[in-house]
Order: sequence, then structure tokens, then C-alpha cells
Amino acid sequence: QVQLVESGGGLAQAGDSLTLSCVASGDILSGYSMAWFRQVPGKEREFLAAIWRNEGRTYYTDSVKDRFTISRDKAKRTVYLRMNSLKPEDTAVYFCAGGVPILSAVRDSRGYRHWGQGTQVTVSS
Repeated sequence: QVQLVESGGGLAQAGDSLTLSCVASGDILSGYSMAWFRQVPGKEREFLAAIWRNEGRTYYTDSVKDRFTISRDKAKRTVYLRMNSLKPEDTAVYFCAGGVPILSAVRDSRGYRHWGQGTQVTVSS
């Protein structure tokens, strides 16, 4: 059974940087697309970034594409989300996800079968 474990969340000030990590229990990075989502209470889970399973092409939502970077290290079975210039509105629980969505739905959470437990990121002004 695939397990995803996020780490790297915590408290930050506006303008700081954080790097989230997501370690997979199996060798899923070779066959799965991986993504990061976030969620705040009372709102739907928001897509942030994805890295495509084959050639590693990356996709971002507009609100973070100039500040966040997704990457992966297959040897370490780890996906990263580097977050720069953090803002208070980035405060949320951040989730790692893995799956085989079709390309046109790479931003849709329903295309990801496996999810981590989430890591809290809190950004103060």
C-alpha cells in the first residue's frame, strides 16, 4: 500500500521560504504524477503544483507559479515544494498527492488516488 508522508511545514513570517517534502513508501514516482494541494477550513482543496509522471513537466496554479517550485528526486522517493516569498494567505494545510490523472485533469484532486496526512503551514504578517 502506498503511503505519502509530508514534512517541512511550520511557522513562517511573510517573505520567508519553506520547503515541504513528501516521501513515498514505494517506487511510485516513476509511474505516478505527483502534486501538491492545500486547504483552509471551510474551503475546497486547492491545486498548487504537479509534476507529470513521465517527462517530469510541471504545472502550477497562477497564484503560486512565480513563487513555488515542485521537484522530485526519484532515488529518494521524494517530492518537494519550495515556497518562496510566503504570504499570510498561504496559511493552510498542505497535502501531497499521487495518482495517474489524465493530462487535462492534472489540476483536479479527483485524479489522485493517494494522499498524505497533510502538514500545516502558518504565515504571519
